[in-house]
Amino acid sequence: MRTVEEHLAAVLDGVEPLEPIDVGLGDVRGCVLAEDITAPWPLPPFDNSSMDGYAVRTADLADAADDAPVLLDVIEDLPAGHRPTRAVTAGTAVRIMTGAPLPEGADAVVPVEGTDAGVHAVKVTRQVEPGAFIRRAGDDVAAEETVMRAGQPLGPRQVALLAAVGRGSAVIRPRPRIVVLSTGSELVPAGQPLAPGLIPDSNSLMLAAAAFEAGAVPYRVGPVRDDEETLLDTLEDQLVRADLVITTGGVSAGAYDTVKAVLSRLGTVEFVRVAMQPGMPQGHGRLGPDETPIFTLPGNPVSAYVSFEIFVRPVIRRMLGFRQVHRPAVRARCLEGFTSPEGKMQFARGTLGVADGRYVVRPVGGQGSHVLGGLARSDALIAIPPAVTTVKAGSAVTVLRLDVDG
Repeated sequence: MRTVEEHLAAVLDGVEPLEPIDVGLGDVRGCVLAEDITAPWPLPPFDNSSMDGYAVRTADLADAADDAPVLLDVIEDLPAGHRPTRAVTAGTAVRIMTGAPLPEGADAVVPVEGTDAGVHAVKVTRQVEPGAFIRRAGDDVAAEETVMRAGQPLGPRQVALLAAVGRGSAVIRPRPRIVVLSTGSELVPAGQPLAPGLIPDSNSLMLAAAAFEAGAVPYRVGPVRDDEETLLDTLEDQLVRADLVITTGGVSAGAYDTVKAVLSRLGTVEFVRVAMQPGMPQGHGRLGPDETPIFTLPGNPVSAYVSFEIFVRPVIRRMLGFRQVHRPAVRARCLEGFTSPEGKMQFARGTLGVADGRYVVRPVGGQGSHVLGGLARSDALIAIPPAVTTVKAGSAVTVLRLDVDG
């Protein structure tokens, strides 16, 4: 029997980021940059106003006060997106909007709140220092500065910077295409009426959603009945659009465990037992001429989800090019005691919170591999080492945060 660490190392072995592609900025969020980005111009690209107000010469306002306003002629209105056509000279001002270029001759901006908001002439009651309320060219980014390096995850803030330095696209690691296939003659598509002995196919929906959350593009197939030829044909059809395949169900030691029976004959898929609860039966290997990775996960929904989190999600994140592929772990005080099987790492479901400035975690519901209600209420996995059989209330435990990307 493998340890969790041994199986994780085995499934990650040889996994590399997908080949880079050039993608429009509208589709790069959540991906990893595969090139360095250099700014062709400074940010801001020109001196501009940080306030709605008046571009002025500070020397003209040396004596400005509430009871002694300085009167200036307004020689131009300057909205954002327009260039100034006149220079500010002694006794004049330009009415300027936020983001508009600073006109020649001005060395500061007076906010409109320090004036009477005049249109043709303005009374200024506030003195300002040179440079006040001006955003200087290059204050943020210098021309030719490298603003992002390959390996940078791209979120909304990074997309904004890419656009600001003139990029309409970026070279990124593409999202892996994940085919999710559930097996079992007892399964019916979600939403259809049930007959005795049948259950809804929740696993394929759950795993497709988990793959999407991990950054992949999921394609859901199934349910596929327990028939070897049907399963083989389905896998063959799906490989053309898959960077990775996930099956769920049919990997135990039962008489009708079709996935194990079919894939065992291919010679490249290995079925092992992993010292963990839930999720002991695991399968992993490669299929087809492109050696597409495949994971065969247990059929019980909690086992399938925990197996995905511990083994499949890190592979997806590595294919995306992320350096950190695991969910972040924290130490927390366990609010309730429970038992754990000897010799197996248990991943108990729990809810994470904070009390007195420290993390606390509470186990959720029953810990059976079929308990979807408790899984849905959880936001953490409590990882109990194989040597620990009893977790006492108040003891410190390691918790994997399911609400934070890794």
